[in-house]
Amino acid sequence: MRDVPRPDYEYEVSRLVSEYTRAMYRIASELQRLDLTDISRANAQAALAEVVRILSELNGTSAEWVTRNLPVAATDGVAAAIFALGVADTLDEARKIAKFNRMNKAMVAAVIADTQTDLLAVTQNVERKVRAAVRQVTAESMRANMARGVNGRRTINRDTLEGLRRKLDDSVNTGIVDAAGRRWRPEVYVDMVTRTKMMLAHQEAAVNEAVAREAYYGVISRHGATDACRNWEGRTVKLVPDAPGSYPYLGDLRGRRDIFHPNCRHIVSPTRKPPDAE
Repeated sequence: MRDVPRPDYEYEVSRLVSEYTRAMYRIASELQRLDLTDISRANAQAALAEVVRILSELNGTSAEWVTRNLPVAATDGVAAAIFALGVADTLDEARKIAKFNRMNKAMVAAVIADTQTDLLAVTQNVERKVRAAVRQVTAESMRANMARGVNGRRTINRDTLEGLRRKLDDSVNTGIVDAAGRRWRPEVYVDMVTRTKMMLAHQEAAVNEAVAREAYYGVISRHGATDACRNWEGRTVKLVPDAPGSYPYLGDLRGRRDIFHPNCRHIVSPTRKPPDAE
């Protein structure tokens, strides 16, 4: 059995994350320019229009990134399986003959769609929270001025202004809340999602290619993990549930916290026979 080198998508992921970081900074700057001591609905709407424009531009950037990079990760997975099974002597040779079979074509389309949905959820949530915050802040600013009976500028006290600013800042900083109730900054969530999806595309493509070549087992990689993943390093798994042997089925390990979790670095090297059977 040949061990498959762990793929490195650090550069590609960091480029997309930087786009989200830059967009959130631009939105925060736009909101900071609002004069909360004398805010008007027209000014608020102008700020929101700019926020929508920034997010729309970001959606286009992320969609292009996904459609370009996820197929690359899947192709790497196909090449990894070809190399691991000894069909090619090197990964470079394997990449030259790597093609998507029917299973992988469907898988790549599904992962692209899922990833785009996840990333779109981030910008939709930011827009929703920013809209709500701007509406609330505009109303509170107007009420504060009316309550003081003053039509001039700078009539709101410092504590009130700071509270309004915090509401605007918080609307940008929380990109999404996951099923566990955890709040993620947009760029942090995007980093996690894209790393996880790239590794998923790589692994699923490798498994599909291996099964198509009648290889039904795999070995989980080792890299000296210090979390619960360490208990799985070097373990043999089945790539299909009905393969002979009492090895755990790879599909049953999805969604666990102790292996193949979000941001997990482990991959599976396909093999025709379990190492302990050789």
